[in-house]
Amino acid sequence: MKKRKRWKMILAVSIGIIIIVFILVYMMLRPKLQAIGNFQVLEEDFYSMEYRGDYGLDRFLDGGGASSDLEAAQFVAEDMFYGIYDFDAAMEGFGCSTITAQSQEGNTLFGRNFDWGKCKTLILHTKPKSGYESIATANLGFLSFGMNLPQESIMTRILSIASIYAPLDGMNEKGLCVAILMIEDNEKVDQQTEKPDITSTTAVRLLLDRAADVEEALKLLSQYDMHASAGMALHFALADAAGNSVAVEYIDNQMIVTKADIVTNFYLAEGEKYGIGTEESHTRYEMLKSLKSKNKSLSMEQIRDALNNVSKHNFNSSFASTEWSTVFNQTKNEIVYYHRENFDKEYRFSLGG
Repeated sequence: MKKRKRWKMILAVSIGIIIIVFILVYMMLRPKLQAIGNFQVLEEDFYSMEYRGDYGLDRFLDGGGASSDLEAAQFVAEDMFYGIYDFDAAMEGFGCSTITAQSQEGNTLFGRNFDWGKCKTLILHTKPKSGYESIATANLGFLSFGMNLPQESIMTRILSIASIYAPLDGMNEKGLCVAILMIEDNEKVDQQTEKPDITSTTAVRLLLDRAADVEEALKLLSQYDMHASAGMALHFALADAAGNSVAVEYIDNQMIVTKADIVTNFYLAEGEKYGIGTEESHTRYEMLKSLKSKNKSLSMEQIRDALNNVSKHNFNSSFASTEWSTVFNQTKNEIVYYHRENFDKEYRFSLGG
């Protein structure tokens, strides 16, 4: 009888400790949870969330940035989650397409396909106190965000905060659009020029928060040594509301800027690297180029149809689908999303509202 009472006491104490730890963790994370607003499950594996408040970008930059996904993940874990949760960022190769165009009404438009295997997608609307409002997109799988995580759990919301530092594309309130696109090449992007370090996804966050146009974006990028997530080759597509559009590539330790209104998955910079990439990416590029050559202007609907025409189902891909497609109206700050090649169902968002 005494033995049973002792075990009951041990069990009661253990449960009490667990409850106390849970309360302490909740109190630590409470400010982060309170900053989350309008969390929605749009459909299976497709979310949207607002985040208002500080997420430590100044502290990240002042601390020297990060030269790898692991360093960026460690910052997020320590600064935003107080070391309670560790992120194992794990990006691999992906393919994509972007196109910039003008509408008949004079609006500047930017279209983007993200090609990848099945993943959880988060549309993240951030409203920082010191920075531009923006809407960005993240693949939560790159944060070791399991496909089986409950759709509407508190943990889903908490872990989604980490995606602030892992966007793959987006637009800010000034109409600047940024997108990362992979290049299939053996040489990874890993600059070593004694500048502060930054990874490709944290660079997207930096540009969305701090750059109003392509010129400001290029000035910011030039201040850092770029280190590609997952050690891959990549380039950035940048476009602003004035119609300026470029591809930014990293070759032989140099940042090279090329004017480009269409970007897929091969090098665009002149020189020995030009054209290196997948055969399919050249096909997609030519399809989009042909569309622009035949049309002086394109509507948002025509951009949508163009993204549909170059999405993965057209290429009999056994691995990837086009997980999300986005049409940005950079003049009106309007954004339309399509999920997993369902171009009949749209999700509309806006900035500045």
